[in-house]
Amino acid sequence: MNNHIHWYPGHIAKAERQLKEKLNQVDLVLEILDARIPVSSGYQNSEKLTGNKLKIVLLNKSDVADNELNKIWCSEIEKKYNCPCILTTTKDRKDVPFIVDKILKEAKPVFEKLKARGLLPRPIRVMVIGMPNVGKSSVINKLTGKSKAKTGAKAGVTRNQQWVRVHPQVELLDTPGIIPTIQDDQQKAIKLAMVNSISENAYDNEFVAFELLKILEKNYKQEVMEYYKIDENEFSIDSIARKRNWIIKGNEPDIQRCSQFILTNFRDGKIGKFTLEKPTDF
Repeated sequence: MNNHIHWYPGHIAKAERQLKEKLNQVDLVLEILDARIPVSSGYQNSEKLTGNKLKIVLLNKSDVADNELNKIWCSEIEKKYNCPCILTTTKDRKDVPFIVDKILKEAKPVFEKLKARGLLPRPIRVMVIGMPNVGKSSVINKLTGKSKAKTGAKAGVTRNQQWVRVHPQVELLDTPGIIPTIQDDQQKAIKLAMVNSISENAYDNEFVAFELLKILEKNYKQEVMEYYKIDENEFSIDSIARKRNWIIKGNEPDIQRCSQFILTNFRDGKIGKFTLEKPTDF
């Protein structure tokens, strides 16, 4: 079992350079985080990267995260970054007017500055940033009501930048997901793997599923036991595989199949609505 996660996606470094080059063209940064791992899904150098630009944080995939912790996380993020934080999902468009209104409200100083300089009104330019597979392109598609931004279940689908009009007064710059080219924090890397934010080639499913069960046993033990119909002494990949009669040669449990099964169940929110990080980790 490989217990180290590693990658070096070449297009990410290029994306960072392009993002910095485009920064002077935007008025506001929309950073998207995964509500299940608000710390690990955040780019640690985003503040340095975006400088003093206006900012809004979208805590995405909140529908598969812990409802109680969602509210707490939003509050903590607003305190730390001194910017609005909005809970959102990619499954419905009910909050689209609220998100657009918040962008226009936060960008009011930009409109006033243009007016003071005697310039004609123009759409507020928003840069969208986020780790791969946090649902960035899906959020853009939700805001536009169309499928202009390419989406996919695998990490790193978006490769190029494109401007997308989401409102007569708002344009979004969709950018490739940002991820460190060198991952020196393995705990964060493991959690990114748990939510499928990095390529499956970079990690071992058994190891990631094993680590996931450790976190769930600590924080959501009862829910997991009820879903897989196991007791306290069966809280393992082996036991879950045997419960489903997934047996391979030598009467051994099919660990690989079960590991992928557990990860998929978690990612889809089938076991329950779980958040893997607490505000004390912030």
